Amino acid sequence: MMKRLIAFAALFVAILSKEAFHGHQVFRIVPKDGVQLSLIKLLEDIMELELDFWEWVTPVDVRVPSHSLQAVKNYLERHNIKYFTMIKDLQALLDEEQKQMRSAGRAGNTDSFDYTNYHTLSEIYSFQDMLVAEKPNLVSKIVIGESNEGRPLNVLKFSTGGSNRPAIWIDTGIHSREWVTLATGILFAKKIVTEYGQDPALTAILNKMDIFLEIVVNPDGYHYTHTNDRMWRKNRKPNLGSRCVGVDLNRNWNARFGGPGSSTNPCSNIYCGPRAHSEPEVASIVNFVRSHGNIKAFISIHSYSQMLLYPYGYTMTPAKDKAELHRVARKAVTDLASLYGTRYRYGSIITTIYQSSGGSIDWTYNQGIKYSYTFELRDTGHFGFILPANQIVPTANETWLALKVIMDHTFNNPY
Repeated sequence: MMKRLIAFAALFVAILSKEAFHGHQVFRIVPKDGVQLSLIKLLEDIMELELDFWEWVTPVDVRVPSHSLQAVKNYLERHNIKYFTMIKDLQALLDEEQKQMRSAGRAGNTDSFDYTNYHTLSEIYSFQDMLVAEKPNLVSKIVIGESNEGRPLNVLKFSTGGSNRPAIWIDTGIHSREWVTLATGILFAKKIVTEYGQDPALTAILNKMDIFLEIVVNPDGYHYTHTNDRMWRKNRKPNLGSRCVGVDLNRNWNARFGGPGSSTNPCSNIYCGPRAHSEPEVASIVNFVRSHGNIKAFISIHSYSQMLLYPYGYTMTPAKDKAELHRVARKAVTDLASLYGTRYRYGSIITTIYQSSGGSIDWTYNQGIKYSYTFELRDTGHFGFILPANQIVPTANETWLALKVIMDHTFNNPY
């Protein structure tokens, strides 16, 4: 009886501590010019509004708490800035998401794993271990470091043998609220072991190259999205001298660190951190890339907005390989669209989405990894970060086609 009471009390505390989003709405704001965009940016500095900008690419998507709705509406209307509501009640979507997750059963192997659902961190770790146990001759698990809170940073290595072979890196989940990226990463892992020996292109790649897949770049943040705040983006490192927690792991790389498109304010969602590579989640990848020395493609997967991007984000100066990167991106998004008709934009980060400094693929490209790409998965804002679970498998299937284009091109164009 006492154990039940303790368990109930723990559940009650967890429920009380979980951030609720009742009445929160997501506005799509459509500035007509740079002046209006600057006026929108001023809203970000009004801390009392507690706005959460989901997308800065025009049009701008922003989550508005219920207590700020009228103030934001008044501001936009006063400046004749067009807007409309994309999500009327964020909590309603989150409730449906939780209901769907509760329906998932536990898997005894990777064949019975529920790929149509979102999963907790422990379930993802369990999946990785099951996959390694089932296919020990093809996949192994490497721990490249620990997160700020001491969680393992697991990387799956897909290899048919040999040492220090040319390699392809894929990562998902660097921003913790982008759940669909981790869900697609799980499916990519299963597809690799399933299609090896069946798909000629993938088989040829794995016979000569290795593939490294880090499904959970940001385990502390991802765990926090399940236990406390579904909308959390950053990692969970306390910031010295600030009440605000976390660093944006995709602003922490030494690629014009601290420049435009990042923030030095610890309370910002794009806070770059105290110095480049200060975060263990980033430093572990940096150290791995440097020590390996033979990575030929680096692909980082984000959501949302349906884009395929290549360097640079911090400068308008084109990458020296821009023509080739653009050509490969065009082929990749064409193959992606062939499955369900999903349309992607593609191009350099700064010309396609916005200026950003300290990003991972800018750093890897500057390290000599020519084929450095970032995906922004579904959708274009109707659901945003709360993409329904029934879109996981279609998203993974179409993205896999694009990934194979990049991997195949890397394989056939050694440098």
